[in-house]
Amino acid sequence: MNAQLNPCVKTAYNFGFLDEYAKKEIRRVTLKAICIPGYQVPYASREMPMGRGFGTGGLQLSLALIGQQEQVKVIDQGSDDSVNAVNLRQFIEMTCPGIDTTTRTQDATLIQSRHRIPEQPLTEEQILVLQVPYPDPLVIVEPSEDKRKMMHGEANYSRLLVKLYEDIVQFNEITISHRYPTKINQHYVIDPSPIPRWDVPKLHQSKALILFGAGREKKIYAVPPFTQAEPLAFEDQPFRVENFDDASGQRRACVRCGCQNSFLDEFTQETGQKIYQCSDSDWCEQQLARRSEAGNS
Repeated sequence: MNAQLNPCVKTAYNFGFLDEYAKKEIRRVTLKAICIPGYQVPYASREMPMGRGFGTGGLQLSLALIGQQEQVKVIDQGSDDSVNAVNLRQFIEMTCPGIDTTTRTQDATLIQSRHRIPEQPLTEEQILVLQVPYPDPLVIVEPSEDKRKMMHGEANYSRLLVKLYEDIVQFNEITISHRYPTKINQHYVIDPSPIPRWDVPKLHQSKALILFGAGREKKIYAVPPFTQAEPLAFEDQPFRVENFDDASGQRRACVRCGCQNSFLDEFTQETGQKIYQCSDSDWCEQQLARRSEAGNS
C-alpha cells in the first residue's frame, strides 16, 4: 500500500517499535530475572503486530535490549531461512534502523531463537533470547498459579518428580523430548522452552546470558552466565540426550556436511529413504566451509 495515498499508514517507528516506557519496564524486569536465576518475573506484555504464539515474548525482550550497534541473528528451530525467522528478522530491521543482522552465530551480539540453542559455543559478549510458550513446568501437575508460586518458593517439586517417575514405570525411561524441566542454581525449576534435550546441557555454566520471554503468559526469566543448570533426573535413570545411532550402533551423519556431533533433523525422501541433516543451518555451512578448506589444502 502506498503511504502517500493513505495518510493513516505510519512511515516511521520508534526505535525498537516499543515506546521508551515499555522498554524501560522490560529492562527492569530483566535485571530482576538475572538477579534471581530461574525466577519467573511478571511483566506487562504489550500487543505486537503478530499473533501470540509467534514469539511475541522473545521479540519484546529483543526489541527492548537492541542497541544501535547491535549484530542480530534470528533463528527458528536452528534455521535462519524459515518463515518465522525471516519475518521476525525483517520486522527487527524495519523497526531498528542502523542495526546489522547476520546469519553467523559467532558474529552476533544478540540471538533470538525459537526451539534451539546454536551448536556454536556462545561467548560472554553474547545474549541469547529464547521464545517460550509455557514458562511454568509445574503446570502439568498443578493448575492453580497461586499454588504453583508457593511450590516454586518452597522448591517443592516432588509432584513433578512423581510425574517423571510415572514415565519410568510406564515406559522404562523419561520420555520428555523437549521442554525438559531443569533446576537452576539449586532452587527454581524452569521450562527451558521447547528446545530438544540435546540443548539442555548448554544451559549449564553458559558463558552467554540466556533470557526467556513468554508473551502470552507475561513472564520473563533468565539463566545468567556461569550458573548451575541441572536437568531433573534420578540416580538410576540419569538424564540423557537424543541418540542418533542407527540400528548397527553407528553414529548417523549430516547428509550435507558429514557432521556427527550436532543435532540432526530427519527427512524422508520420495523413495522412502530417511536422511539426516544438521538442524543448525549456520553450523552446517561452517562445517562445509571447513571441509572445503581442508580439501583445498
